[in-house]
Amino acid sequence: MHADRPAALPLDGVTVVSVEQAVAAPLATRTLADLGARVIKVERVDGGDFAREYDHVVHGTGAHFVWLNRGKESLAVDLKTAEGQDVVRRLVAQADVFVQNLAPGAAARLGFGADELRADHPELIVVDLSGYGRGGPREQRKAYDMLVQAEAGLIGITGTPDTPVKTGIPTSDIASGMYCAQAVLAALLRRWRTGEGATVEVSMFEATVEWMGYAVYSQMYSGRQPERMGLSHSSIAPYDAYPTKDGQMLIGVQNDAGWRTLVTSVLDAPQLADDPRFVTNVERVRHRAACDEAVAAETSRWSTVELDERLAAAGIPAAQVKQVADVVADPQLRARNRWRTVETENATVDALLPPVTFADVEARMGDVPALGAHTRALLQEAGVDADDLLQRGIAR
Repeated sequence: MHADRPAALPLDGVTVVSVEQAVAAPLATRTLADLGARVIKVERVDGGDFAREYDHVVHGTGAHFVWLNRGKESLAVDLKTAEGQDVVRRLVAQADVFVQNLAPGAAARLGFGADELRADHPELIVVDLSGYGRGGPREQRKAYDMLVQAEAGLIGITGTPDTPVKTGIPTSDIASGMYCAQAVLAALLRRWRTGEGATVEVSMFEATVEWMGYAVYSQMYSGRQPERMGLSHSSIAPYDAYPTKDGQMLIGVQNDAGWRTLVTSVLDAPQLADDPRFVTNVERVRHRAACDEAVAAETSRWSTVELDERLAAAGIPAAQVKQVADVVADPQLRARNRWRTVETENATVDALLPPVTFADVEARMGDVPALGAHTRALLQEAGVDADDLLQRGIAR
């Protein structure tokens, strides 16, 4: 790199138009915006992306919306009108990527099907993000995150033996959003190499089944449903949360040498090292209840901080069970300078840098747009009469 030339973000010069809502597609396009792409977010005139109204906890703006929509331009147009559709087509004609996660078939009915768009612009990359993908018996089913987690088997292996639960974050949305961003990057790379555009499908259901990973293979080749283990592990012991004087610690010992170190160097209970019930991992799993009881009796002698320090010094895998407030104040994030500020329509807020760090350039941490904040400018860019569409309510 020339010393006098600032480094460019990887997607500088790429334009993305996205008819998006909720979590999955907005996460994908925010990832692209962080990497330098220009992202034009198409929203409804009557309230916009409904994630704006999930809550008002971030100075009047929804927490989901602030998380997922920084760095975008908001265009509010009525896509049920010919004029609104025309505006988006004009912008897509100048774009590199089109993303949508409307209800199944809705984009095609509006004239934004992949075949139709690429007939006029074969170099365009079109990504359809849906619940279950085209075809199949569930194509038209509603596909909220919790429902997809259930259909994909994730809820079936998450929780305790008595109580299945969904994950505490929208895992199916996040998985599909990440694969969507990955697909765009791959398609752009191929287009820069060959000139070819792409038609891409991403399914929330298939993304979640992929994340099920070992559980799927275990079921297929053992014939047994993986158990819900809570914080424990079906094949390793000790591996759970253990009590301290003032809380609990997660401890995971994955080999026999680690067991010996845990009970001798950390817990000061050397008599457990050669107990025949615990001497190997196979035996510890076989006698899991007794092993957990023995470990718990020893861990409860220390405070959480004291035990954490002893475990870290001995190199035993362990972690405190943090609350979200603890994470916000986490010294690791502060030490690595991971927090920035961005503007929302009501206030300046803190935002976390994305986890991918380039050595020579920082992610573009753009502002979170108010609904229609860029409508007039984008209508003018599209070459239409902005005043007319705004006055008629076709745009906002």
